[in-house]
Amino acid sequence: MKLSPTALDGRIESLDIMRGFSLLGIFIANMLVFHTPYMHLDPYTWFSSNSDEITFRWIDIFVQGSFYPIFAFLFGYGINMQYEKSLDRKTPFAPLMAKRLSILLVIGLLHALLLWSGDVLFAYASLGFLLILFVRIPAKWLIPFAGVLYIIPVGLIYFTMRLIAKTSPDLLLEDFADVDKVESSIQIFANGTFGEIFTFRFFEWLVVGLGGAFMGIFIVLPIIMLGAALSKLKVIERASELKGKIAIVTIVGFALGLWIKVLPHLGNPTYDLVLLQDTFGGVILAAGYVGLLLLFCTNPIFRRVFRPVGKAGRMSLTTYITQSIVATTIFYSYGFGLYGKVDLITGTWIAVGVFILQVLFAELWLSKFRMGPLEWLWRRGTYGGNSSK
Repeated sequence: MKLSPTALDGRIESLDIMRGFSLLGIFIANMLVFHTPYMHLDPYTWFSSNSDEITFRWIDIFVQGSFYPIFAFLFGYGINMQYEKSLDRKTPFAPLMAKRLSILLVIGLLHALLLWSGDVLFAYASLGFLLILFVRIPAKWLIPFAGVLYIIPVGLIYFTMRLIAKTSPDLLLEDFADVDKVESSIQIFANGTFGEIFTFRFFEWLVVGLGGAFMGIFIVLPIIMLGAALSKLKVIERASELKGKIAIVTIVGFALGLWIKVLPHLGNPTYDLVLLQDTFGGVILAAGYVGLLLLFCTNPIFRRVFRPVGKAGRMSLTTYITQSIVATTIFYSYGFGLYGKVDLITGTWIAVGVFILQVLFAELWLSKFRMGPLEWLWRRGTYGGNSSK
């Protein structure tokens, strides 16, 4: 049987727009790591200038941890769409999806080792293999399964951290700022050779990448599963019909999510509060963002105005990888060497400016071609000579 890719003329525009906005949020959050030794310091006490403190507070509350769940949700949504199309066409799903995910796994690994240790593609592809097993479960069972898989492990970790924070309030944060690693990061990324950067990044990835892929089973996989479940219910396609329910989710998501996310900024940011903020707060606020974008996307004027953002979301793999290429070129020694030399607000505006250029590039590119360059390579690897042109 000869397999062929899904035609592009049946794309859901609101899905692409949400994916585009999620890429902007992810880039703003990632920019903290691109230009600052963020992984090795306590951001709640590190920044000395008033501008940096305010910028970090805004990013931490409104952006950090609240846009990757949207991307994960849409990742699962898309996988289920392909599963249902395979059922309609009576074509094998698992072998083709495994091949597709294997290619994404390799792309993610190359991205992590050659560009940036904070890559998420490796983890998403790894977790996607598990979704091949779970995607066959009906939505009415998949939703509670995803909830239990997320809430119980993360809840146990939170209560353990809370207990430790109560009994030894300074234990978890006293060595949080690793000054040696901070100095090494600045020296190597701003002035080191490519080999030195590669070695430093490799050991960072062993902790961040592989560790993230393992922890993703309890944090990211449930969100991917929820996306697949809501895809079965056609929530995005039925947004106009479900406006009332979506509005409730939006209000609750913003109210509860923002309340949780602001907690570390109200007093002593103990590790249990930071964990609560990043896990439950980030995901709940992400639900609010998804609901808000879905409501906006029911308006034709909104869709028309933000269609270019959807173009960047349509070629999300290209957009995501080029963000790393541009950012590392700006901040690493083999580019302009500005690592550790810009403040947070400058880094944030760089992220916004780069994304605007990406939107313009996507608009121009997709006026000539049917898909982004990396998307074409991905499809070519999946379908061979039968890939769309």
